[in-house]
Amino acid sequence: MEPQLLRRSLSSGDLIVYGLLFIGPLAPVGVFGVLDAKSSGAVALVYVVATLAMAFTALSYAHMSRQVPHAGSVYAYASIGIGRAAGFAAGWLAMLDYLLIPAVGYLFCGIALHSLVVSVPAWAFTVTAFLLTTALNLVGVHLAARIGFVVLVVEIVLLLVFVVAAIVVLVARGPARPWTSPVLGVGGTTTAAVMGAVSVAVLSFLGFDAIASFAEENTGDERQVGRAVLFCLALAGVLFVVQTYLAGLLMPVSPRRLAHAPAEQGTAFYTMTKVAIGPWLQRAFAIVKGIGPAFTAMAAVAAASRLLYGMARDRGLPRVLASVDSRSQVPRAALLTTAAISLVVSVWAARRADGLDVLVSVVNMGALAAFTLLHLSVVGYFVIRHGSRLWVPHVVIPAMGAAVCVWVMVSATTLAKIVAAVWLVAGVVVFLVGRRRAVTGAPG
Repeated sequence: MEPQLLRRSLSSGDLIVYGLLFIGPLAPVGVFGVLDAKSSGAVALVYVVATLAMAFTALSYAHMSRQVPHAGSVYAYASIGIGRAAGFAAGWLAMLDYLLIPAVGYLFCGIALHSLVVSVPAWAFTVTAFLLTTALNLVGVHLAARIGFVVLVVEIVLLLVFVVAAIVVLVARGPARPWTSPVLGVGGTTTAAVMGAVSVAVLSFLGFDAIASFAEENTGDERQVGRAVLFCLALAGVLFVVQTYLAGLLMPVSPRRLAHAPAEQGTAFYTMTKVAIGPWLQRAFAIVKGIGPAFTAMAAVAAASRLLYGMARDRGLPRVLASVDSRSQVPRAALLTTAAISLVVSVWAARRADGLDVLVSVVNMGALAAFTLLHLSVVGYFVIRHGSRLWVPHVVIPAMGAAVCVWVMVSATTLAKIVAAVWLVAGVVVFLVGRRRAVTGAPG
């Protein structure tokens, strides 16, 4: 039976919406305090460096998406550039990230809304957000993109309100810290401090790569996906630098105090907003950050389902996951599987006091490992297979991108490394079982 195909219904704008939804224009809000403490206040500089670091990965995605416009994204790229086993490893590792990011999004939503309505448990809000966004995903990727666009506009409008209000306060009262502190630090900073913070900040960008998983559903040529990936990363970088520069100027608490009070780091941005501008904007951020992550989860589930679909279509996973709904033209089985896993994990985490810490500690290892294989696939595809002599785009850039990924993985927690290793071993078992079935002709 011929594999079913996905409907081409996403414009370049739709792809960018999905990428920005996955990242979240307000992503620095939650980690601002952590970065401020680590970098001695040079958070804007941290995001400049992080944007440049992730640009290597974005360029590799752009190169490969033009040559391999498949829904499997990094799985397809590594399969063609390095080999089928490496492709499965890349897809399997990316799946760890894609399956857990929706759970984190739903959990963020539940926690934020529970703080506003304490009589309703966090897990109940988590389930409600799951049901709403899963229904949108099942209706079709085009409608989901339209609804997601509305949510994205709300987040950007809130960000613009913050920017205007911050400028007004700075003109009227001046900064709480020196004007150069968001770049040079409060009392100076060090390269080690900035790079240590960058290892955390690059995680704010994870998600722009999800654009590549919709390669078979875009309405333009093969260059459209790569352009959307690069534009999304650049726009997110600008938004991150602007908001953290202004927040750094208005922050009433010193980086030294934050470093000695880890409990205050998670709410540092809210504290700054309340003190410098007013409680009304603090509440607005709380509400939007309570709703926005649900749609981040929606985009993540949609991207993960395309990854599962691409791997199943190539018989890397059970073939049932490669089925496409005849009416909505979405990979229904893969989508429901992804959504079910996200629901179970998010509800489990919502009922644990340390649930968020556990999820966040492991969610990024899969993506960074997959990114490393992506960079290797660029070298394998262009240089080894096709003899390219363009050393900068096909060797230097992927080598630097792989180095950044490996460096961040080395600095990850021991728990994250253990979970990633166990997941990889499980993937090896699945791959070997699937290959045995293919050899014996058993149904998969």
